[in-house]
Amino acid sequence: MTAIAQRGLSRRRVEDDRFLRGLGHFIEDIDTAGALHGVMLRSPHAHARIVAIDTAAARAMPGVHDIIVAADLRAEGLHPMPCVAKVATLEPLIIPPRPALAEARVRHVGDPVAFVVAETPAQARDAAEAIEIDYEMLPAVTDGAAALRPDAPALWDQAPGNLAFRFQKGDAAAVEAAFARAATIVSLDLVNNRVTAAPMEVRAAIATWDPATQSFLLEVTGQGVHGMRDQLATVFGMPRDRIRVVAPDVGGGFGAKNFIFPDYVLTMLAARRLGRKVRWVSERTEDFLSTVHGRDNRTHARLALDADGRFLALHAQTVANMGAYLSGSGPGSSTNSPGTAMGGLYDIPAVFMDVRGAFTNTVPIDAYRGAGKPEANYVTERLVDLAARRLGIDAVELRRRNLIASFPHRTAMGMTIDCGEFRANLDRAMTAADVAGFAQRRAESEARGRLRGLGIAHFMETSRGAPGEWAAVRFGADGTVALALGTQSNGQGHETSFPQVAADLLGLPIGIFRLVQADTRDVARGHGHGGARSLHMGGEALVRAIDLVLAKARSLAAQLLQAPSASLGFADGRFSVVDDAAGRGVALLDLAREAPGVLDAEVDSDLDLVTFPNGCQVAEVEIDPETGQVKLDRYTAIDDYGVLINPMLTIGQVQGGLAQGIGQAMFEEVSYDTESGQILAASLMDYCLPRAQDLPPLDVTCIEVPTGSNRLGVKGSGQAGCIGAPQTVIHAVLDALAPLGIETIDMPVTPNKVWAAIRSAR
Repeated sequence: MTAIAQRGLSRRRVEDDRFLRGLGHFIEDIDTAGALHGVMLRSPHAHARIVAIDTAAARAMPGVHDIIVAADLRAEGLHPMPCVAKVATLEPLIIPPRPALAEARVRHVGDPVAFVVAETPAQARDAAEAIEIDYEMLPAVTDGAAALRPDAPALWDQAPGNLAFRFQKGDAAAVEAAFARAATIVSLDLVNNRVTAAPMEVRAAIATWDPATQSFLLEVTGQGVHGMRDQLATVFGMPRDRIRVVAPDVGGGFGAKNFIFPDYVLTMLAARRLGRKVRWVSERTEDFLSTVHGRDNRTHARLALDADGRFLALHAQTVANMGAYLSGSGPGSSTNSPGTAMGGLYDIPAVFMDVRGAFTNTVPIDAYRGAGKPEANYVTERLVDLAARRLGIDAVELRRRNLIASFPHRTAMGMTIDCGEFRANLDRAMTAADVAGFAQRRAESEARGRLRGLGIAHFMETSRGAPGEWAAVRFGADGTVALALGTQSNGQGHETSFPQVAADLLGLPIGIFRLVQADTRDVARGHGHGGARSLHMGGEALVRAIDLVLAKARSLAAQLLQAPSASLGFADGRFSVVDDAAGRGVALLDLAREAPGVLDAEVDSDLDLVTFPNGCQVAEVEIDPETGQVKLDRYTAIDDYGVLINPMLTIGQVQGGLAQGIGQAMFEEVSYDTESGQILAASLMDYCLPRAQDLPPLDVTCIEVPTGSNRLGVKGSGQAGCIGAPQTVIHAVLDALAPLGIETIDMPVTPNKVWAAIRSAR
């Protein structure tokens, strides 16, 4: 099939062939014969001083090659792990030092204390258990708001009152003026619960040191190898070109695998110290204790409306729990990221947000699918739904009255939305979800003693991630074409979608293309995956690289055909002299073979425009009032992701995101004991992920409204489901509980929480 038919075609993922046959190439598939194995010893306490560490008995155990403690990091000249977030805080962002191993004090359960290297994983684990550590217990605090109270235990001398930062955005004066003249003000106290990514593949790394070149190779489960390399170069104090980072197939990331972790630093250091390859693989519980968590903030939010139900202003005050340390880009998830989306799809003239980041004795917080945009949309939509109930206005009508209707539209937070069909999508969603038939379905539920509710919500994503991207096109002597991109897949289907774009533009069969990614040696630069940026940023860079290829090929073809370049047409991978009776022409692949390397091209795209994926979603739930059990019965999404390169892959991404957003709303929460600081959900026995039986068919319809912000017209779909689902589900639950006078409930809506709310209302 030629490229003419590729874009817009629902092709099955080419990578699935090897995955389904067990031929994937993940970290644990890499042959590490002769490698040593590392195990991290972690703190069992949330907050304690390290009085003494005795490793003598452990070092004498069979198979043990090395035990690394904090003092060794100083001796080796290692620097703390950086927080690279760029946040315009009111006062300087406080970034306490975060060495790869805890020095003097541990600050959360799971804080790394020592790294043991042995011949086998079992020997390393046995030795880790033999290390004797004398801890002096300290009081702990796990809640962000509690950490900011004057009497809270202090985590860092550098951060008085446990305050990491204060961030403000918007027009405070305009907001307060709007509230002063408002006819109606609604307010809510909201909790966005702490969750964890829980990817199918846990984190893992293999490190190799080459003494001849004084360089590292790190093979890792990562989403952004170039950023990881640069941060590791900072830690080791060495040139970044002496660190090669490679990510093979990655079994899910969801943001958590964008960053470096102490485990990677220690694996590399051990390889250098011992002159042997060293492998480290997390266990599932260890992932809960050491991989970054997401969300976890408390917000007091207010919405002002005039007498006609028009939105005047939105004000949000948030306390963001940052955990014990500032992770790589942790502060951004509660500041810049929600700042772009606060107010959602509504025409709200004035918006102001005030965020305080708090240090607590918990696992650090960083980006999790959506990274701030779910939080902003949740605040906005919960206020809108409450306003509709308080005013007695139909929730659909109130939304329609306030949705942005003309474009381009500049939001109160400074974002320029170029296109959309927000009102039309609301109407489409009502039809697709059969809202007209809801009353009958509710009556049927009531006849069975059940409560039924319908929830409606919009979402707006601000998709870009890091601006700009790198791409290259390289022609092989064997007739294949390599597409090298600085963005990276961790399950999205890039090996299918990017060749679809290239096949279309170059007029070549899709089967000849090969994706090159996630290797700092073969890919010059890149920002990896995050912020639903891959097709938007990577696709634009690829289009520009193909432009260069075709420009060079046209010039070469003109020379070979003895014809002006302007007289050449290009179609189906061939340059032809237009209106030439002899049919003179030359194929692109023949040109590449005749002039090896000449047609190759690479670009650094400077694109920094944001796209705005958006949609309207509808959920129906049924609740058993005797048990509090919530059943999600129906889910409908009418979403706009711009031009669809591969509709099937897009819908798959959205459905996966919906499952995660539904999971946060109904099942998932990383909770801590407030007294001891012990994590209460550190395994899949305690942390409830949604299963297939928990989800109804997720009915997703995509409306294509092309954006002019990039040549492909795409908007990004990877995070959208996670952004839209939480408030949609909660609105359905509250609609079911409304007859009992219940106006608010926090995620996750577990049976116990719903049952307690019902009992309190009766």
